[in-house]
Amino acid sequence: MKRFLPKKRRYSTILLAGFIIGALFMILSSKVMDYTSTDEFCMSCHVHPHAEEAWKLSTHYDNKSGIVVHCVQCHLPPKGTFRHYREKAITGARDVYGFLFKDPEQINWEAKRQISAAVKHTYEESCIDCHQNHFPLQLSEEGMHAHLYYQENKDELNCLNCHLHVGHYSEVAYEPIDFGFEAVIDEPELLHEKPAEVTEFERFTETIPGTTVQFDMLPVPGGRFLIGSPDDEPGRRENEGPTREVEVSPFFMAEIPVTWDMYMAFYRETVSEGRTDAGTFIASADGDGLIDGISGPTPPWGSPDQGWGWGERPAITITHHAAETFCKWLSLKTGKSYRLPTEAEWEFAARANTATPYFFEGNPKRFTTDRFWNRLFGPDTTNINSYVIYERNSMSMTHPPGTVKPNPFGLKHMLGNVWEFCSDYYAEDAYAQYPANEVIKNPQGPPEGHERVIRGGSFNSDAFRVRSASRTHTRHDAWLLTDPQIPKSIWWYSDVFDVGFRVVMEKPEAISGSDL
Repeated sequence: MKRFLPKKRRYSTILLAGFIIGALFMILSSKVMDYTSTDEFCMSCHVHPHAEEAWKLSTHYDNKSGIVVHCVQCHLPPKGTFRHYREKAITGARDVYGFLFKDPEQINWEAKRQISAAVKHTYEESCIDCHQNHFPLQLSEEGMHAHLYYQENKDELNCLNCHLHVGHYSEVAYEPIDFGFEAVIDEPELLHEKPAEVTEFERFTETIPGTTVQFDMLPVPGGRFLIGSPDDEPGRRENEGPTREVEVSPFFMAEIPVTWDMYMAFYRETVSEGRTDAGTFIASADGDGLIDGISGPTPPWGSPDQGWGWGERPAITITHHAAETFCKWLSLKTGKSYRLPTEAEWEFAARANTATPYFFEGNPKRFTTDRFWNRLFGPDTTNINSYVIYERNSMSMTHPPGTVKPNPFGLKHMLGNVWEFCSDYYAEDAYAQYPANEVIKNPQGPPEGHERVIRGGSFNSDAFRVRSASRTHTRHDAWLLTDPQIPKSIWWYSDVFDVGFRVVMEKPEAISGSDL
């Protein structure tokens, strides 16, 4: 008995000490958790330009109710859940690594504000934890329809699809869009009176009557080539084969994709708010005329340029239907035959008589970030950067045409910047449908389908995807997912920002020049 009591006291002392240490650890941990969850602590690491200022301008800080939504309420799962602490640990480790080893000046903060990045750092369950009533009394009718649409499509939609800028204010999301319905310019003498006259198969500058807009069209000589890519080309996908010998007739192609300046000239004339009672003005060689045969786009619900700029940047967020309608309008305005290129015409023009992965020298394996070695040490960008706007040099936005060198035909941005619509319906095995032992002349693609071909890659694309043979297709329903209208818009895509288009013009039979 004498030996038992001292041992019992020792155990009690150890248990008491353990309890005190555990209690102190829990208290200290709670204090650390609370401190590292304050806005001040978050801002001490997140020093990028827009974070704190944009938050204080947002409706999560500056609102009628006076409620302030703090950083961790959006950027972590709801407090009290296991996921909250797990994500806090992961986020903390990532932020510490970035703070110690990354240069904030080299980070593309604008790209971090786009929805593709935002959904990785904002938790929908946190949105719902605060906004439990999706149909408050003050909700507008438009908001009610949008929330009903969300309820029916929860598996595909995220709160950020419609509310991307509520936590960090963006002028682009809220500023009114001025499309200039009143007058295009103050000096009417600068307006073009006639379209260009084309008498030779050579470069010419097209002018759109009634506007100040002009653009260059380049001759693309007819010829034969192998459409698609060989089996051993790095980055090749199955839909790029089998290769087939194709022959295309000569045609003209625009030097650059359709710009906002070009598209907005069409928009102003054909949109309901911009049309006159007399109809749409068309200039012709015989004199002025009126035609009312083109129905134009409805107004967009946001800023279709995404805040990147208008002018000579490529027009984006435009549907295939809108692109085809633009071509019809341009044909009526100029008296020529403008249209979208076929897939064969597009690839022939992009290759410009080359048979390599790009129209310039370089191995896709050295350019891509889709290989571990390149991700670790960085890809070779010395050559591709001169010709292509892609994920490594785009800063996640479109660029004006003067930022790259042209291909041997003189065409700019055939690869990268924006994907470009073709007229063909898309099929994975489109080339396999062509006969193998004969030359296919001016193929038009499958006779029917649901989606259209797009070519060339974009500012979001890896180097593998900006090869001359790379091909994919529109995703009409997915690109309109967050459009709550019934029926959905036939003019504007709500969910894709890197697709545009380029026009071609059929070579008039009367003009001289290159033939097959």
